[in-house]
Amino acid sequence: MDKIKNESHFKDLCDWCTHIEPKLEQVVRQYDYPPLWYRRPDFATLILTILEQQVSLASAKAAYNKLVEKIKNVTPENLLNLSDEELRACYFSRQKIQYSRILATEISTGKLNLDDLNKMNEAAIRKILIKLKGIGNWTVDMYVLMSLHFSDIFPPGDLATIKAVYELNLVSPESTKDEIVEYMKRFSPNRSVATYILWHYYIQKRRLVLE
Repeated sequence: MDKIKNESHFKDLCDWCTHIEPKLEQVVRQYDYPPLWYRRPDFATLILTILEQQVSLASAKAAYNKLVEKIKNVTPENLLNLSDEELRACYFSRQKIQYSRILATEISTGKLNLDDLNKMNEAAIRKILIKLKGIGNWTVDMYVLMSLHFSDIFPPGDLATIKAVYELNLVSPESTKDEIVEYMKRFSPNRSVATYILWHYYIQKRRLVLE
């Protein structure tokens, strides 16, 4: 799978997507091009993404900021040095304490090497990460999309993306999630870029401020 190379390449791919679907062209015309959002492909990003599972971005960010305040550098070793009580004080749920510890242990023991992982193709990365308890397809989608910029990722488990598809009337209101996945295939091999446009629409329409 190809990757988004840089900002210029990203805008060219945005134009390609808007040619496929004129309703996305309206988004770019009204709100400009979306940012090429990026997160470092590291342990800290995976922890933040775990925290974002099934909660608001604001809640997840509050927990992550509390963790940073506590340990300064979000590394596997620093996280493992915290007790469950200390992690709960950082707003970690019982499940997310468990998931974070599993990930940290895999990395600290050398079973998972993120530098090696980040050089693999998307399918190989997914196969490895999905084996870890607490990391599902949505978490992997966010990582390979935002941190590694693979160009053909659509996250059907992402609520904001699905809402944007409906709100832009890209599919009928009765369409199922499977039908949305089928619809998004028209943007292949650049589904990630179409997803960025959908996110941009969702954020701008609601005037959300992302830190």
